[in-house]
Amino acid sequence: MKLRKELWFGFTLMALIGGAALTMLVSVDEVTNGHIGLLMLSLVVVAIMLGFPTAFTLMGMGMMFAYFAYHSGGQSVEGAARQTLDLMVQRAFSVMNSDVLIAIPLFVFMGYLVERANLIAKLFSSLHLALARVPGSLGVATLVTCAVFATATGIVGAVVTLMGLLALPQMLKAGYDVRLSAGAITAGGCLGILIPPSVLLIVYGATAGVSVVQLYAGALFPGIMLAGMYILYVIIIAKLKPAMAPPLSAEAAFVPIPLKLEKVGATGSARALPGLLAALKGKRNQDVSTGYLLKQLFITLMPLILFTVVSLWSYQTVTRVAPVEVPSELEQMGGGFNTESSSSGGLAEPPSESGGLAEPPGASEEGALGEPPGAAQDSASEPVATGGLTEPGAAAPAATASSPGSPTATPDRQAAPAGYWIGLGVGGAAMLVYYGLLSFARLEIFKMLLSSFFPLLVMIMAVLGSIVFGLATPTEAAAIGALGGFVLAAAYRQLNFTVVKESVFLTAKTSAMVCWLFVGSAIFSAAFALLGGQELVENWVLGMNLSKTEFLILSQVIIFILGWPLEWTEIIVIFMPIFIPLLDNFGVDPLFFGLLVALNLQTAFLSPPVAMSAFYLKGVAPKHVTLNQIFAGMLPFMGIQVIAIIMLYQFPAIGMWLPEVLYR
Repeated sequence: MKLRKELWFGFTLMALIGGAALTMLVSVDEVTNGHIGLLMLSLVVVAIMLGFPTAFTLMGMGMMFAYFAYHSGGQSVEGAARQTLDLMVQRAFSVMNSDVLIAIPLFVFMGYLVERANLIAKLFSSLHLALARVPGSLGVATLVTCAVFATATGIVGAVVTLMGLLALPQMLKAGYDVRLSAGAITAGGCLGILIPPSVLLIVYGATAGVSVVQLYAGALFPGIMLAGMYILYVIIIAKLKPAMAPPLSAEAAFVPIPLKLEKVGATGSARALPGLLAALKGKRNQDVSTGYLLKQLFITLMPLILFTVVSLWSYQTVTRVAPVEVPSELEQMGGGFNTESSSSGGLAEPPSESGGLAEPPGASEEGALGEPPGAAQDSASEPVATGGLTEPGAAAPAATASSPGSPTATPDRQAAPAGYWIGLGVGGAAMLVYYGLLSFARLEIFKMLLSSFFPLLVMIMAVLGSIVFGLATPTEAAAIGALGGFVLAAAYRQLNFTVVKESVFLTAKTSAMVCWLFVGSAIFSAAFALLGGQELVENWVLGMNLSKTEFLILSQVIIFILGWPLEWTEIIVIFMPIFIPLLDNFGVDPLFFGLLVALNLQTAFLSPPVAMSAFYLKGVAPKHVTLNQIFAGMLPFMGIQVIAIIMLYQFPAIGMWLPEVLYR
C-alpha cells in the first residue's frame, strides 16, 4: 500500500523524536528521573501524532509517571497511588476554579452564533463591491472579511471553511490565481489566533499567569499590522501581475438601484445628495412617498450627523478645564473653628489671639491680615490671601475679578488647541469629498455595509473596548458578546431553535475539549516537575549561555517546529509551562513572549506539510484545487508572518505600547 507524503512525514518525525529520546537515555552516564521526564514528553508528542486524544493522553501519562515519581522516591505502592490520586483531584480543582476560563465558552458561543446566522455572506458581498476599485479587490475583501470574522469567532477552522465556501468560488470565477486565492483564505483565517478576542490568548494567560486584558490590548496592533501586511501584499501582486488578480468585471461590480429611486431619476453615476434633495422639492416624487425619500436622505446624511456629533463631543472634551484642587492649608483655614488646628497649619494665629480667624480691633498695625486705614471701601487693595474669607454682603468677588492685581477665577473652558481645528478641517474636507463622490450606486453599497459590516463592528468594538478600557472583565465582555450574537441573529431573522441548538452543542464540545486539556496539562506538568524534567531543561538551557535574542530565537524555532504536528492548544498547555519559568533568567516579559508565540503559531498553521488550515480549505475546495497548490499559496503569507515576528521583536512598542499606556 502506497502511503501519502504527509503520513511519511509523520512517521519520519515520530522516528526522529523516538530516536532522539533513546539516544539521550543511552548517552548519559546515569539515567535520572529528569531523563525519564524528557522521555515522557517525547512519548506524549508521539502518542498525539498517532491520533490518541490529547487531553486523556496527557492525563494518563501524567498519572502513570507521577506514580513512578512517588514510588521511586520511597513511597509504598498504596502511598504512591493515594498521592497520585490526590494530585489529580487537586490539579483538576485548581483548573476549574479559574474565573478566566469562563470567558472561553461565552466567546465560542458568540462565534458560532455569528457563523450560523449567515452574517458573513452579506459582509463579503458588500465588502467586495465597496472595494471594487482597489487592485485585487476580491482578495482584499476576503482578507478584511476574514479579519472581521476572526475577531467575532476566533475559530480558525470555522473561518477557513466558511470563506472557502464563500470566497474561493468567486475568486476562481473572476480569474484569480489558485495559489493566491488559497493563500489569502488560509492566512486570513488564521488571524483569529492573534486578533482579540482570541481563545488562544485566554489559554496562554491562564497558563502563564498573565493578565488576559493586557494580552488583548497588546495583540490589537500586531493583529492589525499583520492583516495590513497581507492586504498590502495582495495589492502589490495585483498591480505587478494583473493576471493573478484581475479587476472585477463590469457585471460583477454592477450595483442595482431600487425601483423607487429610479422613479425619481436616480442612476448609478448620479450624485445622491443633490438628487434626493431635488426629488423632495420637485414634482418627480409623485409616485414615491415623501417618507421613503426622507428615510433615504437620513441614511445619506448619517456620516455627516456622526461627524457633527463627534466634533461637538471632542470640542467639549478638549476645551474642558480640569478642576484645580484646593490646597490643604486653605481647606484647614475654612474649617478654622477647630481649636486644635493652630498647631498643625501654616496659617495659624499667634497664641495671644482669641479666635483662629477673628481680626482684633486696629489690626492694621499688628497682623498680616489687618486692613489699612480706609481700605474697607477700597476692594482693589484686598490682599490675595483673603479670597476665601470675603465677608457676607460684600461685593468683593466681582471687584476682585476686575482688579488688575488680584487673581481671576478659573474659567470653565479654555481655547481649543490647534490640533483640534486641524482635525476638524481635515474631517470637513473628507466630508466634502465624500458627498461630492457619493453616487446612488455608492449609496446602495453604503446601505449594504450599514446592514452587514457596521453591526458586527459595533459588537466587536463593544466587546474589545469594554475589555481594553477596563469597563468589564473578559468574562463580562464575553457575556456581552454572546448577547450581541443573539441580538444580531434575531435582527437578521436567523435566530431559531436549530441555530441555537447547534451553537450550544458546538460550544459545549469545544469548551469541554479545552477544559479537559487544561486538566490533563496540569497533571502532566505536575508529573514533569516531580520527575525533575523542568529542572533538567532549565539547567540545559542556562548551560548554553544564551543571550536574550538567542533564547528567543531558540524558543520560537522550537514552537514553530511543534506547530507542524500539534494544535495550538497542545503547544500552549504542554510546552508553555516549560518555557515560562525560563523567561525571568533572560529578562523576557511574559506578555511580550505571548505575543511572539501567538504570531508564531499562525506561521505554524501555514507551514507544510501538516498545515491544518490547508486541510480545512481542501475539504471544501473544488476538486481541481490540489493540496500542493494550497501549500504553494500559503508560503508567501508565511514569509510575511516571519517578517511580522521580526518587526515585533525589533519594535516591541507595536505590542507593548497600548498595555503600558492603559495599565502601567
